[in-house]
Amino acid sequence: MDFWLTEDQEALRDGIRSFVDGRFDYETSAEREETEAVIDPATWSELGEMGVFSLRQDGFDTRAAVVAFEELGRGLVPGPTVATHLAAGLIDGAAEGSAIVGLYEPGPDATVVEHAGQVTDLLWVRDDGIARVDPASIAAEPVEHSLDPLSPVSVAAADPSFELIADASASVDARRAGTLLVAASQVGVAAAATDLSNQYAKEREQFGRPIGSFQAVKHLLAEMLTKTEVARAAVHAAACALDDASDDDVDRAIAVAKVMAGTAGIFCGRTGIQVHGGMGFTWEVHIQRCWKRAVVLENTFGSADRHALAVADTLTTQGV
Repeated sequence: MDFWLTEDQEALRDGIRSFVDGRFDYETSAEREETEAVIDPATWSELGEMGVFSLRQDGFDTRAAVVAFEELGRGLVPGPTVATHLAAGLIDGAAEGSAIVGLYEPGPDATVVEHAGQVTDLLWVRDDGIARVDPASIAAEPVEHSLDPLSPVSVAAADPSFELIADASASVDARRAGTLLVAASQVGVAAAATDLSNQYAKEREQFGRPIGSFQAVKHLLAEMLTKTEVARAAVHAAACALDDASDDDVDRAIAVAKVMAGTAGIFCGRTGIQVHGGMGFTWEVHIQRCWKRAVVLENTFGSADRHALAVADTLTTQGV
């Protein structure tokens, strides 16, 4: 299996990265934390114009999509990018970015909805199909202090009004693609945390030397890089499986990718804060935003623990 990016994939990665760096630099995003509308509709439309939400609908494969969504994760782009991507072709305006489509995932104790105040539609990936949920029907109560200010959450009432817009087979495809694209975003977050920490370790001096020259810090950075690269390989392997470009079991490969990416995202965010020392958790330092986004993504389309159990089930059924 070849994990090297093709020239087209490199061009896609570079184009998305350039756009994200220009529109979603950390300082600009941090300023939006203090506003009621963290998603800028104009910039959201630009993402649509670039084809981010319609990539697979436009004929690109899953391998290209994970490249793009890793860059969105790296830039900590706010908003339900994965849900809007899944809604392209199902909900008017999703592909073009004129609609902001969030994800509706009922929980066992409470149903938490992100960006409830800004989404125009909600997508519910059910066992019997994909449903569109009217945001006005969920009676969402905003949480006063969300963990990630760029991912404001609300607690929704149960039993919303909905309409099925796709069948059960489409639901299976959406759940697979959604899980994998979230995993790709988690890899991007891990990469961002690693880059920020590496840069800080080169610049911050202690005892007359950059802290990156100390063995203990080197070990932390090396483990962050290793976990990120392994997670990236798992995500690309799962994308190959979903594209029928490998013999791997699709569901198992995607579950492994979500486990590896989720673990890498949270580890790199937490360890990055440690590398930054006493300043790592403060508002002025961006590394804490990586950890917060990693936690948010960990709980989207299933946690690492849930997917680890799914992998374990496949081992049991195969008699391993």
